[in-house]
Amino acid sequence: MMIDKFQIAVADAVLDDLRRRLDATRWPDEVDGAGWDYGTSLGYMQALAAYWRNGYDWRRREADLNRLPQFRATLDGLKVHFVHQRGKGPKPLPLVISHGWPGSFVEMRRILPLLTDPAAHGGNAEDAFDVVIPSLPGVGFTDPARERGMTPQRIADLWARLMAELGYDRYGAQGGDWGSAISLELGLAQPSRIAGIHLNFIAGRFLFGGTINQTPDDPVARAYIDRLRAWWDSEGGYNHQQATRPQTLGFGLTDSPVGLAAWIIEKFRTWSDRASDGDDGFEAVFGRDELLDNVMLYWAGSIAGSTRIYLESRARPLNLSPGNRVTPPVG
Repeated sequence: MMIDKFQIAVADAVLDDLRRRLDATRWPDEVDGAGWDYGTSLGYMQALAAYWRNGYDWRRREADLNRLPQFRATLDGLKVHFVHQRGKGPKPLPLVISHGWPGSFVEMRRILPLLTDPAAHGGNAEDAFDVVIPSLPGVGFTDPARERGMTPQRIADLWARLMAELGYDRYGAQGGDWGSAISLELGLAQPSRIAGIHLNFIAGRFLFGGTINQTPDDPVARAYIDRLRAWWDSEGGYNHQQATRPQTLGFGLTDSPVGLAAWIIEKFRTWSDRASDGDDGFEAVFGRDELLDNVMLYWAGSIAGSTRIYLESRARPLNLSPGNRVTPPVG
């Protein structure tokens, strides 16, 4: 395996082309007073695109991101981008953190110093971690898969090989969204090497025994299933599209930066606990520059390649059963 130091350097031609496409945006119409009720708000996207074109400074943001220690490893011919920040403590515990869709390593920047240098933030140096944050296939500077079958299980295998190459025989795994599926797959495949798993999302929660299709007698369980169904009905369209025809979607999102941003940022807003506070609420959580940093990684990477995991996972979903249990501790 080859591991090389890496610095982000998006070509000038890519940025020139982005500006041209932003200038040439064809805007959709909108129902009067629609806001976000029909999807991404037209007024918000027009304001965001104007800022992206005239206020946002990618070169400054790029230089800031390059302060993180970044590398690329070649695994099965796939170049995998990752951040590797070593901890400051007597014996840091290695930890691999896997992001989801439409996230990236940008989401992890705020927690990196807390994990790697807890003593500097009121914690105990003995609780330090060596943190590894790989980018999923197609996201940012990890190549998109060119072959079928890039499932969370396959990604977990790549991560295990990366951690072994970095010299880590035993480590923790953390993840949300697709990162939770990858972390659980690591626990299934590498039980002797995984010290523990932490999840901020339960992967496959709609699939456990056909949970979402059940009607339990217990009223609390029934209310829970009803909430799952309501969420899936109102929010699951993107998932179904990406799990069935991701390539069709990829043409438009690859061609239009505003289309890409609208597709991604709607999710950040809707899934934020400040969505009801309007545009100022969810931007207060993430920050406009940070949102655009994340979108830029998909623009510079492969949005089509990033969504194929939905189709691949549909063909081979996460299998948790009494005979296929994750044995390391899970939080």
